Amino acid sequence: MDLRVTNTPALEWTGDALAVGLFEEQLALPGDLATLDEKLFGTMQELIAEAEFKAKEGSSLATRVGGGSSIRKIILVGLGKTDTVTLEGLRRAAAAAAKAAKKERCKTLGISLPVWQGDVAATTQAIAEGVELALHQDVRFKSEEDTGIKPETVELLGCGGQAAAIVRARQICSGVILARELVAAPANIVTPVTLAETALAIANEYGLDIEILEREDCEKLGMGAFLGVAQASDLPPKFIHLTYRPTTAPRRKLAIIGKGLTFDSGGLNIKPTGSGIEMMKTDMGGAGATLGAAKAIAQLQPDVEVHFISAATENMISGHAMHPGDILTASNGKTIEINNTDAEGRLTLADALVFADQLGVEAIVDLATLTGACVVALGDDIAGLWSPDEELASELMVASDRAGEKLWQMPMEEKYFEGLKSVVADMKNTGPRPGGAITAALFLKQFVKDTRWAHLDVAGPVWADKENSYNSVGATGFGVRTLVSWVLS
Repeated sequence: MDLRVTNTPALEWTGDALAVGLFEEQLALPGDLATLDEKLFGTMQELIAEAEFKAKEGSSLATRVGGGSSIRKIILVGLGKTDTVTLEGLRRAAAAAAKAAKKERCKTLGISLPVWQGDVAATTQAIAEGVELALHQDVRFKSEEDTGIKPETVELLGCGGQAAAIVRARQICSGVILARELVAAPANIVTPVTLAETALAIANEYGLDIEILEREDCEKLGMGAFLGVAQASDLPPKFIHLTYRPTTAPRRKLAIIGKGLTFDSGGLNIKPTGSGIEMMKTDMGGAGATLGAAKAIAQLQPDVEVHFISAATENMISGHAMHPGDILTASNGKTIEINNTDAEGRLTLADALVFADQLGVEAIVDLATLTGACVVALGDDIAGLWSPDEELASELMVASDRAGEKLWQMPMEEKYFEGLKSVVADMKNTGPRPGGAITAALFLKQFVKDTRWAHLDVAGPVWADKENSYNSVGATGFGVRTLVSWVLS
């Protein structure tokens, strides 16, 4: 697909389909919209009337224009009210336009949307992201190819001179798509070895530093929590450390950690039928987003040093599996009584956090499909955010808002740590059911000593059970755009 910018106004554009954004207050088609409608023989006003189009955000309608028109089809895209327009709204509007053009089998598409707060570059990037992500279809595991006709050329009207914003959007989207494809792949395709190979491929293509710690290396570092989870799998664990370094002195140094459980059986506390065990291929959603962010950052080349880390393994069942009641020792010396082998992600993150804490970075963000409790609290579209550092939490909230990925800050209720206290060890790996997402965050906090830190529980939004704007059914690549936005801030 050729995605380009142009200053050609909607009145002068020619091609298969023209998508025009309408606010709820514009249904009478004032000004240039009225002139455009006149050029299109009143097609827009007729469509609005016949379909009772209300221009609600995310809605769209398409129809053929009469003969003799330089435009074959017109697509109306709802923007909601003028005082509520956001970058995410424009991203979603662009996605609606792109999907409508595909449905109408249009080879060329022009998109005319308003500029957000006078920022043409940010507007262009958001629209381009919406188009790129909406048209991505993962059909790798189907025997028949996607027969839908995608637009071959998409022009963003009124965005002339913003070619750099298009490039930036496509670089970010390449990271999102990598994360989608990693998370969507089954556990017999994406393994700890696969994640390590993916990191190596990124390092080789973009000149990043890479360190893959094998089991023996992790043993030397005392990573008993991570290795306790890994010990039942026939596949070797891989501790991935990928580093982007700018060519000049870095403005700051950051670390991103992604939970990398390529499959989670629950261990000896096995997940029962009906628990969604068949979807546990998605339990490496944090690692997928981490590697996706690495791919995007490597192309964007900011003046920030970023370490991308994942302790990758499976949580399986065998004669070597850790037992409920076992005591593991993490690499910072803290001991953990295992009262639930299905709370394994926090064990792998514990050693990854200790490792990152020793790198001398200014801030660490971990993201993980960590708890069902977070999904119960926030649903499928919103990730939870925990941090004892309000400045870092604020940075992430701003980054997520700009990226269009929803976060909600949750409390670090210290007294809930009482539920993690153990008679025989420093702590248990799970607490009582109430507040389970909070106690999970408090557990992780025990493994960060000196560095500003935030935890994102992304268990809900890494997967979509139904189509939602630019996210088709399946893996969403959630977290990549927020992480990139945070690094660039």
